[in-house]
Amino acid sequence: MQQETYDVLIVGGGAGGLATAVTASKLGARVILVEKSDVLGGVAAYSGGVLWIPGNKFDRNPIKSGREYLTAELGDNGFQEDIDLFLKRGQEMVTFFEERTSVKFLPSDYPDYHPENRSGSLAGRALYTAAVDGAQLGPSLKLLRTPLQTMTLFGMMLNSATKDLTHFYNATSSFRSFIFVAKRIARHLWELLLYRRSVSLTSGNALVARLLKSAVDQGVIIRTNVSIAELLLSEGRVIGAVLGDQRSGQKIFAERGVVLACGGFPNDAKRVAQLYPHVKRGGEHLSPAPKSSTGDGIRLAESVGADFRGLAGRPAAWMPMSRVPTRGGDFAVFPHIVDRYKPGVIAVLEDGTRFVNESNSYHDFCEALIEACEGLSETAAWLICDHLTLRKYGLGYVKPRPFPLRSALTSGYLTKGGTVSELATRIGINVTGVQQTIETYNAYAVSGQDPMFGRGTSAFNRYLGDPANKPNPNVRPVSEPPFYAIKVFVGEVGTYAGLATSPDGEVLDREGKIIDGLFAAGNDRASIMSGGYPGPGITLGPILTFAYLTGSRLARGERDRVDILNTASTRSGRTSSI
Repeated sequence: MQQETYDVLIVGGGAGGLATAVTASKLGARVILVEKSDVLGGVAAYSGGVLWIPGNKFDRNPIKSGREYLTAELGDNGFQEDIDLFLKRGQEMVTFFEERTSVKFLPSDYPDYHPENRSGSLAGRALYTAAVDGAQLGPSLKLLRTPLQTMTLFGMMLNSATKDLTHFYNATSSFRSFIFVAKRIARHLWELLLYRRSVSLTSGNALVARLLKSAVDQGVIIRTNVSIAELLLSEGRVIGAVLGDQRSGQKIFAERGVVLACGGFPNDAKRVAQLYPHVKRGGEHLSPAPKSSTGDGIRLAESVGADFRGLAGRPAAWMPMSRVPTRGGDFAVFPHIVDRYKPGVIAVLEDGTRFVNESNSYHDFCEALIEACEGLSETAAWLICDHLTLRKYGLGYVKPRPFPLRSALTSGYLTKGGTVSELATRIGINVTGVQQTIETYNAYAVSGQDPMFGRGTSAFNRYLGDPANKPNPNVRPVSEPPFYAIKVFVGEVGTYAGLATSPDGEVLDREGKIIDGLFAAGNDRASIMSGGYPGPGITLGPILTFAYLTGSRLARGERDRVDILNTASTRSGRTSSI
């Protein structure tokens, strides 16, 4: 029977798996990474590529203030040791990747999501990944997951952490922006001719590309379309894994450890139904995560006694999503990140009432939606705007002028009404309720006020608003017919619930003891945020920091090495032998 031996086996090729592999390999370990899908990147390839790292070299705030802010946001959540380590070692991780790999970061002026809270920051804590030319990957470009197509412009990547989007919004009113957009489109067309995809990589695609290039440059063995059937145990220690599918029965031994980094459980229907509050009561859930992210890593760990932390009703980082119809009767998902901040957009429930400051973070928006729909079978809301707002900013997947509206209207993604009452009737919500809501909202919006929810009073609200809209970048009346609506549901950008680990990533059993030889990274590891969402990049920031720490731990000396081939008694999580 075919078998191989390495120092480290990484299961999963998202940001957490790649970062662990790059670290361990750079520090001298022999590493193999296997990925269930045919491409690498996981949900990180769809992300903004932003990392929240208090105390980074661009952050003028002391690390102490970052700790104070997290305490105010999260309270005593049971992850204090891990949080302290994250704060202490975050900049060390950034330095390691920038000085010893192809990964590069740039400063962002993103504020924390609650900058008005104790020790909240208006800028400095968030880093974004520097853009990269994907052609540098050479043959490995085919291993890079393409970005979420609904978030691109004909496949072209734009990043809300930079000024790219601003130029596209202003292309018809600013000559400088017009030139920028014209150059970007021309380059994109040239790339499509040469590579059949965009290679001007930004956001999460740039992060994954840089990690992938680093892994390839360092000799990490990468194999795609490889699943894991079971873990191998010897005297209570995980020493490798048995492969499944086409490679069924083949074994890979890992002398220092196996790292599970399979992307959490976003498409594990059973676990989602057990943990997501809106799904438990019958509501729909939309996930942008790759279909291959089905919770394999967590189940493998549980098969050898690992402890799973469900995080008491806050199991994921939420994001409002809409269903974009595609050919063949299927649909894609669109994450509503930017549109809710624009003036002239409001969100209402089935009864026609508002329920939230629409310009709060995506996570806060969804938490409010879940709470507002308590007792209802459906957890959903409708984003509503008028014609002026739609053509200036777009809404959801619908692009602003000069892009046409016809396909969005005929597919049913976008609903149009000549009056508010006609729109309400067509989307099936309370007519009187939404009329009264818009009348009340407009009465204050003419002067830029929102006394009900305080929209625009937070620096974070204003950051993604329209500064040209005076006096409030987030508020203007919904008054210019016709009117439009898009239905949104709760989705997630990453799971929080996950495997209990030591700070170094060693998986713990149900008694809190380390399972020797087994590690978790990425979203397979329970998040230190435990249901909170303090700022931009609070998933990727900890993921890369702890991946660096786990990779460093695995690359340490001989005390972690096991002589596998001379081990007398070897079995799997169920029953197996060499």
